[in-house]
Amino acid sequence: MVILGAGPAGLTAGYELNRSGIPSVILEKDRVVGGISRTAEYKGYLFDIGGHRFFTKVGLVEKMWLEVLGGDFISRPRLSRIFYKRKFFSYPLEPCNALFGLGIIEAVHCGLSYLWAQLFPQKPENDFATWVSNRFGRRLFKIFFESYTEKVWGMKCQQIQAEWAAQRIKGLSLYTAVKNELFPPKNQAKGEVIKTLIHEFQYPRRGPGMMWQRTREILEEAGHKVVMDASVDRIFWEPGRVVAVEAGGKRYEGSHFISSLPIRELIAKLEPAPSPALLAAAGDFNYRDFLTVALMIRGTDLFPDNWIYIHEPGVKVGRIQNFGNWSPEMIPEPDRSCLGLEYFCFEGDGLWNLTDAELVELGRREVAQLGLVKDEDVLDGCVVRMPKAYPVYDATYKRGIAAVREFLAGVPNLQLVGRNGMHRYNNQDHSMLTAMLAARNIVSDRTGRGPRYDLWRVNVDEEYHEGGAMQEEEELRKLEQTQPLVPVALG
Repeated sequence: MVILGAGPAGLTAGYELNRSGIPSVILEKDRVVGGISRTAEYKGYLFDIGGHRFFTKVGLVEKMWLEVLGGDFISRPRLSRIFYKRKFFSYPLEPCNALFGLGIIEAVHCGLSYLWAQLFPQKPENDFATWVSNRFGRRLFKIFFESYTEKVWGMKCQQIQAEWAAQRIKGLSLYTAVKNELFPPKNQAKGEVIKTLIHEFQYPRRGPGMMWQRTREILEEAGHKVVMDASVDRIFWEPGRVVAVEAGGKRYEGSHFISSLPIRELIAKLEPAPSPALLAAAGDFNYRDFLTVALMIRGTDLFPDNWIYIHEPGVKVGRIQNFGNWSPEMIPEPDRSCLGLEYFCFEGDGLWNLTDAELVELGRREVAQLGLVKDEDVLDGCVVRMPKAYPVYDATYKRGIAAVREFLAGVPNLQLVGRNGMHRYNNQDHSMLTAMLAARNIVSDRTGRGPRYDLWRVNVDEEYHEGGAMQEEEELRKLEQTQPLVPVALG
């Protein structure tokens, strides 16, 4: 079996195949495993490419985490807040906390803005900006919704469909939020509790890359091959099947193939070239890219949060991780901290093309501007770039998915898994579960026993009706409850 990519999806597929004694070769273009869930290191400092909580409702995924790391997990308290005008605000937003934190004059302006929105709501209510403004007032929208959303997704709030707001803030307005805060509803139904707000999570003591490096070691000890610096150059196929791939100058043949490559790259590497329709579909897939500026800081106790959301429109940074609050073992020296400044961008734009030195200087300047760190306390820094970190749900991606699925129907020995493999903005546990089910499909094909799973229905339908064990169906329903929601562009 040949697996393309050694991120969470690819390594999980190999791990699941190993349970059934099926050997695999995993090809990875980088020199480190884990994909976006890797842990980077700089002079002994460890940091994530974004923070990765190990929290799931899926027992199959949790079981693998514990099998691989066991006692190397630590329990960490969860705290994240919004930072605006040098003040911290509760997240999720608590109206009284927000209004009092803004000060009496700004609170009055926000209240008047809300009343205006109730008397003269904007119509039609098609976009995110209008939907939120009608329920919270234009002023609160500008403060607590607009800046961060546009930093992350790279498009104006007026270009995002209102349905995303309706999903994220279902049944909520400033009035209902204040009412619920002052008079909490009694006997709240269990399903009404905010599912993503957990107070504690598990975390590998030396970062998430520890999980995937250990998985690699387990696979190699069992005889599987994990080949690094092996960028896939060509994928050879014929009607009915994929035959082989060429990576790092070598040819790898197999009976089944699992790919976590970005779909746009997968299509470009097919040989012979597929139909013109599929080649055109490659342009339907777009991505939001990401870079982390890690700063080494003199001092500790900068703020107690694991991370903070930066709602200041005057800076480019969108979120700041405090890695010592994820695990003390991430920091190698006493009286030191490491902050991860996250910048959302497009590969090739002005921010992406800055040199590492320019980005470190930008980070130094912005943390000082925010008042979080004194300029002279920034001791060092480094940069990690992560292309194709976020699949974009724009006006064309569904058309592209339809074309890809039509192609895959004709080559059943190729399965796509993971975030970029399926162009689906998901959590780590979703990527892992799709990989587990892909591996089980291979076992089913080889043995002629067991169900075959439709991976494209994972986390799409509330109910998953594919034949199989009830336990697995229940796992899929649980998964639906914990995945992040994604804005979809208008048009």
